[in-house]
Amino acid sequence: MHHFKQKKSELYCEGVPLSRIAKAVGTPVYVYSHATLSHHYRIFDEAFAAVPHIICYSMKANSNGSVIRSFTNLGSGVDIVSGGELMRALAAGAPPKKIVYSGVGKQPWEIEEALKRDILMFNVESREELEAIDAVAAKMKKRAPISIRINPDVDPKTHPYVSTGLKKNKFGIRIEQAIKDYEWAAKRKHIEVVGVDCHIGSQLTEVSPFIDAAARVRLLVEKLIKKGMDIRYVDVGGGLGITYNDELPPEPKVYADAIIKSFSGLDITLILEPGRVMVGNAGVLVTQVRYTKEIPSPHGKGSKHFFIVDAGMNDLARPSLYGSYHAIVPVGKAPRGKVEADVVGPICESGDFLAKDRTLPAFKSGDCIAAMSAGAYGFSMSSNYNSRPRSAEVMVSGARYEIVRERETLKELVRGEKTATFLRKKGAK
Repeated sequence: MHHFKQKKSELYCEGVPLSRIAKAVGTPVYVYSHATLSHHYRIFDEAFAAVPHIICYSMKANSNGSVIRSFTNLGSGVDIVSGGELMRALAAGAPPKKIVYSGVGKQPWEIEEALKRDILMFNVESREELEAIDAVAAKMKKRAPISIRINPDVDPKTHPYVSTGLKKNKFGIRIEQAIKDYEWAAKRKHIEVVGVDCHIGSQLTEVSPFIDAAARVRLLVEKLIKKGMDIRYVDVGGGLGITYNDELPPEPKVYADAIIKSFSGLDITLILEPGRVMVGNAGVLVTQVRYTKEIPSPHGKGSKHFFIVDAGMNDLARPSLYGSYHAIVPVGKAPRGKVEADVVGPICESGDFLAKDRTLPAFKSGDCIAAMSAGAYGFSMSSNYNSRPRSAEVMVSGARYEIVRERETLKELVRGEKTATFLRKKGAK
């Protein structure tokens, strides 16, 4: 569900026409619906109402401060994967005791900062990381709360780049090794074992992989409890998919019922890490057609068109990186006629596209279009490739909108750079 609707030949975000935002703010621009963010959080939270649980929004999907604040104002925690995300989560009002720290490459300074803030727990990805956390905690004379991320070797049936629960993936520890690592951790003076963690991938559209993984995690939890460990939390990660094109992911209630049933009878608190399902359909990327180009169709009949827009793979990487689908929708009145077309950007790469081989309205130069379902892994994965400033971000609530991130300037592109002294000409400053 989302609040982007066509009204009188205009695409609106809640009560604001996107053409108004494009004219005032410029393009490309990301636009987020606050009503959609709030609705998604409430639906997910209510789905787990029957059991003790903590929702920790996976902010890597979208780390804009206003997006995070939309969730923390509703009671959400945050799942982080870096020291920078810890800073952003705290600035957006996340209670430290609702912050879980995931990720395979935590650095000592990041571990130290998280311990200073007294976060809920670290999701540990390797034995060496566990030893590093123990060393930092000992130096600080603190106890570090940990869970170990289990790799259950379950096929999530998703794109291989967002699969994380197979043996060949870099994430997590196989269950057999995890038991040994838990036993080691339980003996450490500066480690507190508090939970078990598992996350098998992203954009999952079936419940069965979650159920398979949960069954294996439950067996581990029961073994650890029998060994005298105080397992208070089971973090089942995130990964629930959304509809980009014709996918039919399960509703949050169906997903929740399956998870709750998998852990029934255990005295634990469930931790959920939804990301894409919260923000994916809550945002769009608005871009303007700058030029059009027509060539003979490679299929031998008619013509193929290129709509060259001002957003590129540096703004929205998913189509180029994953071959992902984003619906392309006119922001204003749709032009008459349909053509076979690619929507491509200004980046000097053949892989720079937002859509390929689509049947689309015959857009003209100056028309604005929207790439739908761009709220997750859109701006958060954007870059300055080709020395392009990153786009602005806007939040809409009802009939009002605000810029929640200014467009980067050209000067900001070179902030921190300097010419090496040995390259400077004599007499030059």
